[in-house]
Amino acid sequence: MKKSLVLVAALMAAGVVQAAGTLDKIKSSGTITLGVRESSGALGYTLGDGKYVGFHTEMAERISADLRKKLGLSSLTVKLQPVTSQNRIPLIENGTVDLECGSTTNNAARQKQVAFAVTTYVEEVRIAVKASSGITSIAQLNGKKVATTTGTTSVQLLRKHERAASVNFDEVFGKDHADSFLLLESGRADAFVMDGQILAGNIAKAKNPKDFRIVGEVLNVEPIACMLRKDDAEFKTAVDDSIKGLIKTGDLAKLYDKWFMKPIPPAGTPVGLPLSEATKAAWANPNDKPAEEYAKK
Repeated sequence: MKKSLVLVAALMAAGVVQAAGTLDKIKSSGTITLGVRESSGALGYTLGDGKYVGFHTEMAERISADLRKKLGLSSLTVKLQPVTSQNRIPLIENGTVDLECGSTTNNAARQKQVAFAVTTYVEEVRIAVKASSGITSIAQLNGKKVATTTGTTSVQLLRKHERAASVNFDEVFGKDHADSFLLLESGRADAFVMDGQILAGNIAKAKNPKDFRIVGEVLNVEPIACMLRKDDAEFKTAVDDSIKGLIKTGDLAKLYDKWFMKPIPPAGTPVGLPLSEATKAAWANPNDKPAEEYAKK
C-alpha cells in the first residue's frame, strides 16, 4: 500500500511540474539540468572527471545564465546529466533533463515527442575511413563492415541513398560515438557513418589523426538543435530568445570558432571545419524547421 501511495504522489508531482512549466520548475528549485554528450565531436564531449565541454555544451551554459537573469535568480545550480542517443528523448519527456544541447537532429518524428529550439548547427552526414583503406565512395563499401551508433539514423540514410542501391554491407554498432569510432580505429569496422562534425571531432582526438579521412557523398543534411519538452511555449521562447541574442551579438560565432577552428582539448588539435553556408543561413533566419524541410530544397 505504501509503495502505491508513493507512486501516486510521484506521478502527481510530475504532473504539477509539467503543468507549471519548466521555467517555474527552474525558479522554484534554483536548478536546471542540462543533457550533455560524452562523444558528440566538438558539439559536446567529456574530458573525464565530470568535465563536459564543446560548442553546444558551452552554449547551453550561456542559455542557463540568461535564464537565471530572466527569472531574477541570484544564483542557479547547473546540473550536467550525460545522455546517449538511446535515452536522450525519454529523459527529456520524463523531466530528468530540462534542456539537451548535444547533437540531436530535429526531425518530424521526434517533434511528435519533444520540441526543439531554433537550429544552431546544420550537419552533413558523411563516411569516415582509414586513409590507407582506399575507400572514397559508397560503392566501395560493398562487402564491408560499417559502424554506426545505436539509436541514430545514419546507416538507414546510407541504405536509402540512391548510390547504395546495389551495395551490401554489414552493420556493427557502437554504444556511443566514441565506441563506434573505436570500431573503425581497431579495424573491426571498415567505415563509420555519422554526422560529419562528430567524425571530424573523433578524428581530431585520435592518436594519429592523419590515419583517418572523411570521404564519399553527403548522405543527408540535418538541422541540429537543443531539445526540450513539448507544449512548453514559455520555456521554448526563453531558450530561443537566448540563442537569438548569442547570434545577434556575435557570441555564437565566437563559440563556433573556439570549438571548430582553434585547438581543442585534450590533444590540442583543431577540428578544422569552417562555418558552413547552411549554418550561416540558419543563424540569419532562426527557425525550428525539421530535417524534412531541408530535404525539400
